[in-house]
Amino acid sequence: MYTPGKIIYFDPFFFKNGGSKRKFFLVLKVINENAILASLPSSQPHLPAAQKIEHGCLELPESCINCYIFEANKVITKNGWSFDKNTFLHGLWLDDFSVSDLMSRYSIENVEYEIVGELTDEELSNVIKCFANSSSVKRRYKRILSE
Repeated sequence: MYTPGKIIYFDPFFFKNGGSKRKFFLVLKVINENAILASLPSSQPHLPAAQKIEHGCLELPESCINCYIFEANKVITKNGWSFDKNTFLHGLWLDDFSVSDLMSRYSIENVEYEIVGELTDEELSNVIKCFANSSSVKRRYKRILSE
């Protein structure tokens, strides 16, 4: 279930800070047998107001902004799925998660979580390159993504 490119929808997702809400989750890389690097996509752009929204990598080093944009209704998975809103993966929000913690918290598929699909190989490669080459992503995550 926790393999690179998998998009999982949690209802709800429990954040490390204690909050919770319905949330998509994108697995980017398996760090070791019991940890993964992931992104929590957002429909909120958190970009300058004048910024044009185009599918793909956006790097604004002068503003310390790095994100990958999925345009609404553009197919991004092997099963033909797409987000219904413009969706943003922010490089500053990458995080690592323990697989055993995730599995103990979310154990009932189609009740606590749903596997939405798996990014196409090209889309996953583009996301990883975007973050691995960013000046605003943590060095340790860039190293993991480059391995």
